[in-house]
Amino acid sequence: MPAPYDLQREELERILEGEPTFRVSQVWDGLHARVLRPEEMTELPASLRGALADALPRALREVTRQSADDGQTTKWLWSLHDGAEIETVLMHYPDRVTVCVSTQAGCAMACQFCATGQAGFQRQLSGGEIVEQVAEAIRAARPRRLSNVVFMGMGEPLANYDRVWSAVTRLNGAMGLSARHLTLSTVGIVPGIRRLAGEALPVNLAVSLHAANDEKRDVLVPINKRYPLAMLAEACAEYVAATKRRLSIEWAMIHDVNDGGSDATELAAFARPLGAHVNLIPLNPTPGYSVRGSTAQRVRAFRDQLDSLGVNATVRITRGAEIDAACGQLAAWTLPGRTPS
Repeated sequence: MPAPYDLQREELERILEGEPTFRVSQVWDGLHARVLRPEEMTELPASLRGALADALPRALREVTRQSADDGQTTKWLWSLHDGAEIETVLMHYPDRVTVCVSTQAGCAMACQFCATGQAGFQRQLSGGEIVEQVAEAIRAARPRRLSNVVFMGMGEPLANYDRVWSAVTRLNGAMGLSARHLTLSTVGIVPGIRRLAGEALPVNLAVSLHAANDEKRDVLVPINKRYPLAMLAEACAEYVAATKRRLSIEWAMIHDVNDGGSDATELAAFARPLGAHVNLIPLNPTPGYSVRGSTAQRVRAFRDQLDSLGVNATVRITRGAEIDAACGQLAAWTLPGRTPS
């Protein structure tokens, strides 16, 4: 049975065969522009609402919902049709509402400090499973308007490129979210970055770098062995030139691992030619990585050194750490011995 947001319009026409032709636009608009469930589309006859609810079952089944930060952060654990589990995080800020969505159940990138990477890979998500996470966040955010989508949850988006891009185009086209408010994150999948540079929609790109020399990055981010820093920098330059969008670099601050003066110098040498902005993220604790995050003093010193080297850098405010919803913590509780917060 297809998930609602995996349906193409032509498939919806077949489901509604025998109904007046205007019903297709009503249902399509209801799903996307108004983000309603079939049973909530009161302009439809009750019998049709029931039939659609049966024909278009939700892809996500809520297992748990947790909140943090005085209700400003919400994390869902979803179960999918085959029992795979993913997490989604909704964050309210004074000037925006952002949802962080998963693109895979688990992750194969094996970054040692990330809970998702520690848990291993299960499967790719469909475009509809990704879009439905956004739809649920839109509903939960009301009456505020969801403004930003970051593909920074479980999984490596560019390792699931086709399905992720189908979700991007539906969010932008049918749901009306601006491409400039959609951000794809990657640990450095060079072919994906090059494909992204050629797309018509100028979405944002964030590269999870975490080390700016190959020896250290090979350990922290193993995909670097396949796509080393020089190759990654070249692909990022192509993206910046093609899209005219500012590149973001994500840097998890890990005590005595990548928070020293030489690390800042190497990072500046990588970021400056790209005109990149650097997001410094104090490492969030995960069960499978015992090294702690950098102290606030070292984070500030690192940021100040980057500024002195001509690189704009900001420190990300951690959200949702108390419910394992912060950067690097999403794992759907699949690690051995791990239980809900």
